[in-house]
Amino acid sequence: MKYSKDEIMQYLLEEDVKFIRLAFCDVFGKRKNISVMPEELPRAFRYGIAFDASSIAGFGDETRSDLFLHPEPETITALPWRPEHGRVVRMISHITHPDGTPFDGDTRYLLQSAIAEAAKRGLAFSFGAEQEFYLFQLDENGQPTKIPCDQAGYMDIAPEDRGENVRREVCLTLEQMGLRPESSHHEMGPGQNEIDFRYADALTAADQAMIFQTAVKTVAHRNGYHADFSAKPLEGAPGNGFHINLSVQPEQSDAVFGSMIAGILAHVEEMTVFLNPTENSYLRLGQQKAPAYVSWSRENRSQLVRIPAAEGEYRRLELRSPDPAANPYLAFALMIYAALDGIEKGLPLPEPADFNLFSANPDKLSGFRRLPGSLAEARKIASESDFIRRHLPASIINAYCGN
Repeated sequence: MKYSKDEIMQYLLEEDVKFIRLAFCDVFGKRKNISVMPEELPRAFRYGIAFDASSIAGFGDETRSDLFLHPEPETITALPWRPEHGRVVRMISHITHPDGTPFDGDTRYLLQSAIAEAAKRGLAFSFGAEQEFYLFQLDENGQPTKIPCDQAGYMDIAPEDRGENVRREVCLTLEQMGLRPESSHHEMGPGQNEIDFRYADALTAADQAMIFQTAVKTVAHRNGYHADFSAKPLEGAPGNGFHINLSVQPEQSDAVFGSMIAGILAHVEEMTVFLNPTENSYLRLGQQKAPAYVSWSRENRSQLVRIPAAEGEYRRLELRSPDPAANPYLAFALMIYAALDGIEKGLPLPEPADFNLFSANPDKLSGFRRLPGSLAEARKIASESDFIRRHLPASIINAYCGN
């Protein structure tokens, strides 16, 4: 919803708001914020709030360290876990240089640029996020352990499923913030959970993915647990995926939809370091329903790209390789650019791999490209990619590829 700046100031007064968190993230998607008092908000709207960029990962060094946060009024939301009296609200902020030009390390701005490129071609992309996480017990000092909250399995129920109340509280909290969780359930791993969102436009979906992890971690800690979103928290147990559903409007022909998938498949190795940005990420790929090969099929969960059984406005592709360490703004932007590339070039869709890749013999798999097997390999592929250089600034490529 669009709010004027005057309406925001009136809201702060009526709702007894005492702190405004100006939220943003570093290039790796780690959430950051500065809190200001209500009387400082007019200055923030007009001039921005300065901060030391040299202390933020990927934002540069001390030589030009001043950047400014500019709150976006339409992103205002109260934080339900903070006190009702002296309330705290959050506004997502865009980042500029002192002269007002956009900061190219602002990954939300990079996603907005990708959305604008799609709009020039009459296309709009929607995303649905599915993030998995583990709930671990805390020790006597309140520090995380690696002891799962339960030993339940896929879609089990209470009392075996001890994460049920946490998921319920997370969903209700998100609803209070104006977000739309769609479903939740226990996942395959011990103490592993999943909460899915209804699809939304690219920017809204990325914003939701960012606040989701904060809400889960906050609610989990309040219930005596630690929420772990790392790709492979437990050896021998399923990893955490960040399955990304992508659809395009207006609805496209089968050929165009196929070219969109082909674009994703063509560029996925180059994108992998941004979809799987940690050493831990590569312990997950190729294990327990996490893909290792570049392939697609309908409904088949052993594939990199799966086409769920849905038609019309619900027709979409699901990319199954990313994990929750990915910055959603970067992930969504690169997926848009890859899809556009496939559509513009009319890339043909390869034949589907209509078999189980996890149980296939090596001879059958030899005809498929493999995803990078390590962070070092993924960095090398990205650093040499013309596709990545066309769509991301050198500062972000260097931050991810270690150049």
